[in-house]
Amino acid sequence: MNTVTISRRRFAHLLGAGAATALAGPAFTFARTPQAAPVRNGIIRLSSNENPYGPSPKALSAMKEAFALSCRYPDEHADALLATLAKENGVEAEQILLGNGSGEILKLCAAAFTGPGNSKIGRGPLVVADPTFEAIVKHASVNGAEIVKLPLTDTFAHDLAKMAAAATGGLVYICNPNNPTASITPKEELRQFISDLPRETMILVDEAYFHYADSPEYESVIPLIDDHPNLIVARTFSKIYGMAGLRCGFAIAQPEAIEGMQAEQPWDSVNIMALVAARASLEDAKQVTDGRRLNRDAKTFVLRELERLGYESIPSQANFIMVDMKRLVAPLLQDMKQRKVQVGRLFPALPNHMRVTIGTQREMEAFLSAFREVLA
Repeated sequence: MNTVTISRRRFAHLLGAGAATALAGPAFTFARTPQAAPVRNGIIRLSSNENPYGPSPKALSAMKEAFALSCRYPDEHADALLATLAKENGVEAEQILLGNGSGEILKLCAAAFTGPGNSKIGRGPLVVADPTFEAIVKHASVNGAEIVKLPLTDTFAHDLAKMAAAATGGLVYICNPNNPTASITPKEELRQFISDLPRETMILVDEAYFHYADSPEYESVIPLIDDHPNLIVARTFSKIYGMAGLRCGFAIAQPEAIEGMQAEQPWDSVNIMALVAARASLEDAKQVTDGRRLNRDAKTFVLRELERLGYESIPSQANFIMVDMKRLVAPLLQDMKQRKVQVGRLFPALPNHMRVTIGTQREMEAFLSAFREVLA
């Protein structure tokens, strides 16, 4: 295996002896083939939809070089990432806003477009599915917004007809693929919804799991932004790019919507390590292709084994599955934790379902072993 190693002496040269002492530990190895992140304290972590293989080797190498630049503000690196993202997505740089993870993008949307008060585009309620990713609900609640929750359909898609009826200004949030169900809302339905919704209502489509979706019924809505000034798309480097701990995400929208969000954001919220790692990741095509393949293979394996045990899952278009346990899942979550396997938390709208992140093959084997013990 071809590797690049950073020694402690190299750390001292880059950071100074004091910082190197603080960071002293085993040398870092930058693998050229996907390697799983280390398991800590024997705990298998399948609870947060992380990529167990971590960042691209190119991203790790870029971070190594950026250590010497830690004393500088990250503006030029932010500009470089903006230019790369603009080229990759076929938009202008002023149509992109970088965030400290896509979590910051969600918070900025809640601050700019929900709750009482006036803005250029307008504020109002937050309309969301139930269940969906909860972060934006918390942000909008803090902002004093009315929260309208609407159940998913029988196929676990967003109920766009009911969401449209409930939207009166403010913001509609659509997570597609959806967390925690790993399901999608069909592209034709979503395209029509975006076209029909009045422009005084903002639409935020969260595409955090975009790279994992392979259904012909799924597509990104980024190409629709030019015709829809009320459409925002959020993306993240936390999932297939393996950068959950680095925190880097972005939004794409028309400039006026970007300006509305930017007014709520502090300067330089994305650090230099995340910026250089994100840009390098985009230059490594294997990070996406390998990530998709490894996720697909491990997911196929665990779904087959669960089916043999008599358990079905919601059809997954993401790097996690939602398993119907046919009973209240809360006690089972604790039983799994006692066996050092962490799975997703309880989702009240689906009290019988267990969310399980797709880890490595070995991690999924460990999950199945604990799963069988819990159900014995």
